[in-house]
Amino acid sequence: MEVNKYEVNTYYDGKNIIDNVDENSIADELGIEPGDILISINNNNITDIIDYKYLITDDFVTISIQKKDGELWDLEIEKDYYEDIGITFTNPLIDKAKNCKNKCIFCFIDQLPKGMRKTLYFKDDDSRLSFLQGNFITLTNLSDEEIDRIIRYRLSPINVSVHTTDPELRIKMLNNKNAGKVYDILKRFSEAGIEMNCQIVLIPSINDGCYLDKTLNDLSNLYPNISSVAVVPIGLTKYREGLSQLDIYDYDSANELIEYIKGKQKKYLKNLNTRFVFASDEFYILAKRSVPEYEEYEGFPQYENGVGLMRSFYCEVQEALNVLGKDSVLNKTYTIVTGVLAYSFIKDIVNMITGKIEGLHLNVVPIINVFFGEKITVSGLITGNDLINQLKKHEIKDGVIIPRSMLKSGEEVFLDDINISDVENNLNTRVYICDVDGEKFIKVFKNEMR
Repeated sequence: MEVNKYEVNTYYDGKNIIDNVDENSIADELGIEPGDILISINNNNITDIIDYKYLITDDFVTISIQKKDGELWDLEIEKDYYEDIGITFTNPLIDKAKNCKNKCIFCFIDQLPKGMRKTLYFKDDDSRLSFLQGNFITLTNLSDEEIDRIIRYRLSPINVSVHTTDPELRIKMLNNKNAGKVYDILKRFSEAGIEMNCQIVLIPSINDGCYLDKTLNDLSNLYPNISSVAVVPIGLTKYREGLSQLDIYDYDSANELIEYIKGKQKKYLKNLNTRFVFASDEFYILAKRSVPEYEEYEGFPQYENGVGLMRSFYCEVQEALNVLGKDSVLNKTYTIVTGVLAYSFIKDIVNMITGKIEGLHLNVVPIINVFFGEKITVSGLITGNDLINQLKKHEIKDGVIIPRSMLKSGEEVFLDDINISDVENNLNTRVYICDVDGEKFIKVFKNEMR
């Protein structure tokens, strides 16, 4: 490794500012520090994090760094081919995130009330976030140059919100004249070997029926590059003044949808050796059916989309309980909060746990979503005020357990800016935050047994 230093009089705009340097990494050994700026790799300017990840992937690279005092360092680095040098940036994208230009008839953000955090109103539709974080994008934001770039850099997987492959219907649903080109773009990606997962937000009497059949048949023609499709139901809040009148799924329509999906899975299993399309857990709860068995989810490719999350959690709890000692005892009482949708499921989980741990009492409280409206029943959209107000009516003894999905990613803050300490102070109890992970859920009780 070699370092050449130059005195310069200019200072770059700083969008590539280094935020952190991993201890004992290549960057650390070379003296790179937080606050330094990455100027180029192999004399190529860095537009965004995709450029960085692509250009840094080599066994010999030359990078230019501008130090905080303005001095320019040229660094020659020999390393393993895929080895990173150990830096992260103040802006993870090294660029502004691209906002969505659609006006979807089902957009959840358009159904938010005024006065919430500004970040909640930002609609991202950025292919880089799809690659880096698994976000779903509509592909309406992509220029031909950006499509070529994805193909050139072989960015996989890309997660795509398809909804329908019928051009006219998709233009209508997304209110974007470019929305009808989705299948052409999907085919280009498939021909280039780009791996994709797709989702369909399903709206009764809009994109179901023959439209859904066409969409699934079109997408299955691009298997295995489109490896899975999730079908999820539309969610409607009470804040829909001036928006399209839409229906939601109920017991009968959810049962019809599940039967339809089962038929398609049988066909795809025979022809493609995969079930290919999966209905989200919410459909099974609405239909009052058990979710499919573990192996039917084929590795849970759409887990983050709420597909198989309940089955996976149930099996994780079972496995964690099986390794507990026969004499497990915990004389405590906790309150578990959940959304209305998952109440019966969590009750089943609780019965399994209390049957294994002697003396443990678990009370399950379903929180009605007053803030967004009672049609919203998932745990991830429960606000801090709704939780506090409804738990005040219950006797809380040794603590409250909430899923991490209720909180902002990486923080202990609810959608309405109520934080965990607010809840603890209002209820005069401890709040346990648990990932949607069965093993970690049981660990909450194991830790208290010590």
